[in-house]
Amino acid sequence: MKILGIDPGYAILGYGFIEMKAGRFSLLEYGTVSTESGTAMPERLKRIYSRLMELIYEFEPDVAAVEELFFNSNAKTALLVGQARGAAILACVNSGLEIHEYTPLQIKQGLTGYGRADKNQIQLMVKTLLGVKETPKPDDAADALAAAICHANSSNYLDKMKKVEASIRGKR
Repeated sequence: MKILGIDPGYAILGYGFIEMKAGRFSLLEYGTVSTESGTAMPERLKRIYSRLMELIYEFEPDVAAVEELFFNSNAKTALLVGQARGAAILACVNSGLEIHEYTPLQIKQGLTGYGRADKNQIQLMVKTLLGVKETPKPDDAADALAAAICHANSSNYLDKMKKVEASIRGKR
């Protein structure tokens, strides 16, 4: 299964592509989509959408894992990030991808087993689970990879639960 992870942002949007085969992760690609400050928001959203469409076409993921917004005290920033998140989700939906959304707490829990893990702990787990020598940079890309890994772990767990439930039903 190929997974696209997305860490939304309108100035910098992080993305990461991983593949999971037989319970092992492979890193395919990661990076960011950047937009210039001072550029009109519609143009920024167009850049995010267009670049993600190119990447989805190139890497052909099966699903997308998108980090949900963490609402802070700055409502204007939250709204702008929400617009960028919408453009990213639209690119995924228009490419036929199934979307899975995870809160920052769920991603931290999914990678470290602790929902209050700090950024260094998350980056260490991303590096370790993907078997890479260097921590993926910038942080936005590492966060996107964390979302993808979280989904892989979640879907793996859900698949196992479905098999257990089917087995139980079959024994009744």
